[in-house]
Amino acid sequence: MISTKPGLNRYLRTTPGGLLRIDQTRVKSEENLDGKYLLRTSDPKMTAEDIALGYKQLLEVERGWRDMKQVIDLRPVFRRREDRIRAHVLLCWLALLLARIAETSTGQTWPTLRRDLDRITLGTFTGPAGTFQQRTELTKTQRDLLAALKIDAPPRIYRFSTPER
Repeated sequence: MISTKPGLNRYLRTTPGGLLRIDQTRVKSEENLDGKYLLRTSDPKMTAEDIALGYKQLLEVERGWRDMKQVIDLRPVFRRREDRIRAHVLLCWLALLLARIAETSTGQTWPTLRRDLDRITLGTFTGPAGTFQQRTELTKTQRDLLAALKIDAPPRIYRFSTPER
């Protein structure tokens, strides 16, 4: 029931007959605050612009943590020693930094980059002349992404070995 919801019941009023009605006066007064934020800081020297910029950067930091858990597929890792905990957090941070640099350099999102680059595969082929490994042909999108990231295309042929006799 809506009257038991703490956030919503403030918009209700009870009529003299005991009926619940929407308090239109309260709704109108709340509409004046729609789209506005109240930000405060303990530093009186900060300008309103600096405070707003700091708040926006906080949103980016929160996005980064969310991405580390979802996009980079960070799972709970149970570490006990402080040096290993620090190393784990540092590696996660470096992975996120790498993802952000890749996004900035290419103008693509990390999931899109990952999907396109994951399609580069390596096949192993064996025949009478021997065994070799060869990567798939690069698409134009993959070549463009590698160029934007300033990464050389991987070699077409990796290994070649002749059969032992």
